[in-house]
Amino acid sequence: MNNVQGENNQQKVSNKSSSFNLQGAQFGGGLVNADTVNAHQIGGNITNYTSEQKQNLAAAAAEIQQLLNQLSQTSPTATTSEKMTVVARAVDEIENNPTLKARVIGALKTGGTEAFKELIDHPLVNILLASIEGWQEAE
Repeated sequence: MNNVQGENNQQKVSNKSSSFNLQGAQFGGGLVNADTVNAHQIGGNITNYTSEQKQNLAAAAAEIQQLLNQLSQTSPTATTSEKMTVVARAVDEIENNPTLKARVIGALKTGGTEAFKELIDHPLVNILLASIEGWQEAE
């Protein structure tokens, strides 16, 4: 067995030989603090967006955040019922603006719900996205 030393860690590597074609592969890092990991493969998703997709996602998210901020300033959001009312108004505004609705659907298809949530800093975003999630299937 060979010892491989990295930054503040040591691990033992057996003399196994593996051949993987990793041409063009991208890796994210992470640590597993365990004595034994029994898994065929451990990994996650790395999604690459074009600069245009990133701009569209960010623009749609910014517009939704602005809408939620505006509605929250003019309507109370202390109770669940009040939050639902604000979200319903936001859904109505998006549905009545075909351009915005198309951008939101495109952003959700491109980046997914989680990426969209990350870009919108508003406490009602989860309720709103749950309300409009079905739009992707309808289009």
